Amino acid sequence: MSKVMEPGVQSAVHSGQVGRPVKRLESAAKVTGRAEYIHNLELPGMLHAKVVRSTVAHARIRGIDTSAAKALPGVYDVITAEDILKVIPDPYYGPAFHDQPILAIDKVRHVGEPVAVVLATDVHVADQATDLVEVDYEELEPVFHEVEAYKSQTAIVHDVIRPAGTFADLKSLQPRTKTNVGMEYHLRSGDLDAAFAKADYVFEHTFRSQQVNHLPLEPTVTVAQLTDTGNLLIHTSSQSPSFVRIEVARLLGWPENKVRVRTAYLGGGFGAKLYIKLEALVAALALITQRPVKLSLTMEEQFYTITRHAATVTIRTGVTKDGRIVARDCKTWWNGGAYADIGPRVTQKSGFTAAGPYDIEAVSLDSYAVYTNLPPAGALRGFGIPQLVWAYESQADIIARELGIDPLEFRRKNILRNGRPHATGTIMQDAGTVEVLEELARKMRWDQPFDHGSGTIRRGRGIAIGVKAAVSPTTSVAFVNLYSDGSVGVYCGTVDMGQGSDTAMAQIAADVLGLRAEDVRIIHPDTEVTPYDMATLGSRSTFHMGNAVRLAAEDAKQKIVAMCAEQTGFDPAALVVRDGGVAAPDGSFYTFGAILAKRHGMQAGNVLGVGTYFPYYEKPNPETGMSEHITPYWMVGGTGVEVEVDTETGKVHITRLVTVGDCGKAINPGIVRRQLSGASFMQMGFTLFEEMVFDEGQVVNASMADYKIPGFWDLPDINEVSIVEVPHRNGPFGAKGIGETGSLALSPAVANAIYDAIGVRIYETPLTPEKVLKALREKQGQVWEDA
Repeated sequence: MSKVMEPGVQSAVHSGQVGRPVKRLESAAKVTGRAEYIHNLELPGMLHAKVVRSTVAHARIRGIDTSAAKALPGVYDVITAEDILKVIPDPYYGPAFHDQPILAIDKVRHVGEPVAVVLATDVHVADQATDLVEVDYEELEPVFHEVEAYKSQTAIVHDVIRPAGTFADLKSLQPRTKTNVGMEYHLRSGDLDAAFAKADYVFEHTFRSQQVNHLPLEPTVTVAQLTDTGNLLIHTSSQSPSFVRIEVARLLGWPENKVRVRTAYLGGGFGAKLYIKLEALVAALALITQRPVKLSLTMEEQFYTITRHAATVTIRTGVTKDGRIVARDCKTWWNGGAYADIGPRVTQKSGFTAAGPYDIEAVSLDSYAVYTNLPPAGALRGFGIPQLVWAYESQADIIARELGIDPLEFRRKNILRNGRPHATGTIMQDAGTVEVLEELARKMRWDQPFDHGSGTIRRGRGIAIGVKAAVSPTTSVAFVNLYSDGSVGVYCGTVDMGQGSDTAMAQIAADVLGLRAEDVRIIHPDTEVTPYDMATLGSRSTFHMGNAVRLAAEDAKQKIVAMCAEQTGFDPAALVVRDGGVAAPDGSFYTFGAILAKRHGMQAGNVLGVGTYFPYYEKPNPETGMSEHITPYWMVGGTGVEVEVDTETGKVHITRLVTVGDCGKAINPGIVRRQLSGASFMQMGFTLFEEMVFDEGQVVNASMADYKIPGFWDLPDINEVSIVEVPHRNGPFGAKGIGETGSLALSPAVANAIYDAIGVRIYETPLTPEKVLKALREKQGQVWEDA
């Protein structure tokens, strides 16, 4: 059963803590400045590290002269790869391939790559000394564009690539030797030639999206120290502390229990703080110096650490006269930069969704992760899906308009419904494709006349819809600790980086245990005490960790009920957990604390509940890319916009933004709405103006002065969010992830609205005033000369 939640209306399905608009538990700590961030951590005897970065895109290192830097007063040491090799003989890391050295060895592959590190007790001295390190390069042929790199036989970024073997879904996918193709994924479903033969029309277009930066307002920071027992303690602003522990232990050849990784609140992440970023380097520096070491990136350095993939998508679609899509052939090239990071997984996970939320008879999808001499690319809010939705939903609008079919009716005609197989062979179930589309139509008042304006300001409206598969396979484990006084702590590795997961997890545990969410304490990720969690990414936490917390709470609940039954003689099935205790059928009530006190003869003991969740997954067939269980759940998001286009300047202003997302069940409706709004505003920047500009691999706008993100003046005049609830049978209380959903479809919705306003189509983001004006002038037959 699905339903739509209107703003301000609380869910009526569940009467407990789930569905309650609980105020964020950490809000007071954040607004008063008491919340902990790793950036504020200072340790006695701590050294500050500053990185010497490559100034060229592709070169062999002939030598590094550190003498002048070492001679600067206040400098403790200057570290190069030679020093790293003494403590870590094989210093290569990466979640997909072990291709990235801790510091460059023999060769650099992008501007900004770490070549050496200066250590000093004063961070400004360390920074000053980086300018004194001289690096002698022998430059090599670089390659920057993903399609050119795919074809290149002379500019090869890596001679050897070693698969990491970390993820089960990537083990059958190998790099091509002597090319820049890091990994490729192919999906073949149905008879493509026969399906195209049935088509009355074939449409083919190429779309491109640009490199953008995550730009969390808290740049990445790591502090590492050796403990008095010789173990390693890493404090880091990471979205994946469990992975960091595993990877650092592997690099050191240590058991996992000698490496401890802890986090605090994160000032945003969006994928920038996943896997290893600074941790391996800082750990090595702490081992070399035997002193605590801190490395804090500047805003500028973030541009050289991780980006979002630029992507080129060529999409060919066969359609019948009545508007049925019967065939789709799509090729995508992902610009992975110099090191793979998680790009191969983006390539596969996004690649298999290129058919879109549509029911298509035959599909051929090819997806290539390509190395270039640009900064590495990884996951960024949507795991590659927004780049694909940009292509297939722009083309959907083109097809509909050329066939004379309303864009909404075209989507209704082709939408993939529950019970039908997705192109991968996985049956769609509990996905709100139809519900999101219909809610989008209702909110946009699509059936009503629309004023396109006159004069220099023209108006248009557009819609788009996207679908994303949850990342799989992944595992989450949680502990629920019922303390001796009856209070509760939840131990989980999910990192609250602003998305509100602490509050949502507290609500889930509280609902099961009959408590208020405000009475549950969330223990922040610390691998010394919190159990394994794959990572906080890809909108997976509510579903995966939410289930683990639910199971752990259920485990604790069963144990305390059994204890009460033993003490009272009541049948456990007759006892009810509520209000912080257990109610018996005779009206008596026993608090959790009283039950524990009776067991131990005093206030003592614990009840520990354990929950582990890992949904079933079947990796794709290596030949066809097919799988009957490619994902545990689907996310569906739709966007509608109304825009004004200034035909004299090309400026586009979004006057109305409608974001619709299917969350299955809103654990906290307020948080869900803010997640949807935040994702859509972020994607709005990527759509209209954000772009990393390169000159021979050098980012020329690597600062917040030159790289603009949306400000208050950029926001839409009207912003509306609708939550659709199509419960998932395996979700905690029916819930699914929502964090990325608002980002999926915004870019094509805006492009479609621009077309509706002024009749020009743009095929590459961002949709800057210059591009809009150029397309408009070319349509008017005027010559446009680039400056």
